Amino acid sequence: MSIRAIDEAPLSRFHRKLTWACAGGPFLDGYLLSIIGVALVGMSGELNLSTGDESLIGAAALVGIFVGGLFFGAVTDKLGREAMYTIDLAVLVVGSVLSVFATETWQFVVLRFVLGMAIGADYPIATSLLAEWVPNRHRGRLLGVLILAWYVGAAAAYVVGYAIAEIGGAGAWRWMLASGAVLSGVILLMRIGTPESPLWLVNKGRTADAQKAIHKALGRTVPIEQLVTAAAEEQSAARGRFRDLFQGAYLRRTLFCGLFYMCQITPMFALYTFGPAILGSFGLGEGNSGNLGSALISIVFVVGCIPALRLVDRVGRRPVIVWSFALMVIPLAVLGGGSALPIAVVIACFCAYALFSGGPTVLEWTYPNELFPTAIRATAGGVATSISRIGAAAGTYLLPLSLDRLGIGTTMLIGAGITLVGWLVSFAWAEETRGRTLAETSALPGRSGRSPAATDRERDLERS
Repeated sequence: MSIRAIDEAPLSRFHRKLTWACAGGPFLDGYLLSIIGVALVGMSGELNLSTGDESLIGAAALVGIFVGGLFFGAVTDKLGREAMYTIDLAVLVVGSVLSVFATETWQFVVLRFVLGMAIGADYPIATSLLAEWVPNRHRGRLLGVLILAWYVGAAAAYVVGYAIAEIGGAGAWRWMLASGAVLSGVILLMRIGTPESPLWLVNKGRTADAQKAIHKALGRTVPIEQLVTAAAEEQSAARGRFRDLFQGAYLRRTLFCGLFYMCQITPMFALYTFGPAILGSFGLGEGNSGNLGSALISIVFVVGCIPALRLVDRVGRRPVIVWSFALMVIPLAVLGGGSALPIAVVIACFCAYALFSGGPTVLEWTYPNELFPTAIRATAGGVATSISRIGAAAGTYLLPLSLDRLGIGTTMLIGAGITLVGWLVSFAWAEETRGRTLAETSALPGRSGRSPAATDRERDLERS
């Protein structure tokens, strides 16, 4: 189903505001997941936390993200994007405030788990809402901005954590956690008043509400008859059942989205851990200054995403993801040389990996939103997120063991192997969705009366 008033609209102030508001969620995700690592330094001494306590607190959010993505993506498809869009931010505000006053390990574990669920829920909520509002030709770039915001949030957390640790004194970790509550409240205010997705409204048969939402946001009046026709097409596209993701062609798409996401994020977490050791050679890896080193790592990954943001809408999704995974293997394979490598080579490989990883990174949320229809779009995004967290959790847990028992060289070679699997998955299953409507990108083979090539030719003729 396609609504031309949305698909062909010029980029407007509404689209920019919506992008910033949606990006606020990933920004908070990066911030809240990173600030706890800085705060744990002070928490451990003041609260007498054991190593096991620290591990539980650190892992709780990852488990919460897995549960939140798996469960709340489906809830978003049932209840709507706009309602969940503000509820999950309210949970982040309350959870962050309560964390400031927590004193026991179990309290932190519960609160971090709840915050993780809200974070995992926001991935499919914000990305599906943005995907269903933005024009076709800008969709890849604007969805990519959301993941960029994650890295900016992580960098901000390390900088804020460094500053508070320098001036805060005893109990500074509570101010670090309080900063998350303040930022969550600001972004919640930014999101209030955002209109519901017209595609979701049409899917539910609420055509009059969809007409009002489009007029409010874009100043365009779409004939109700067009929306009624679109509703019939949309409701016949998919039944909106969770098990639809694991049947027929949707199963292949589900595996593709989850596996490439997991293969991208698992080695990345390893390099996030390895990165401070690299920067330590420049005096940024010890004590509180290590937080500045971690911030620099996040910025390097931000820089890597910038070229990919332009390429996904100009060159296309498939070539970007296939070539990126192929190029990502090279620096990891070189790092397989281990600690004997010159520091200049190590830093060059780190920067090359960060640059090449931008392709899969900016497509983490683009592909799930384009390859599935409205009825199961958020569900698919949540499932892809949950699959990726398996890799993130495994990488976080196994990396220290691998470094200790196998060494840094073998560990990096394992990362190269995982990345190679990501390339194989992308080469076999990545589809090209650039410039097409969500109806065209999510249609199953044989469902559409027009082939993608025919659709492209018709669009080119219209433009000329």
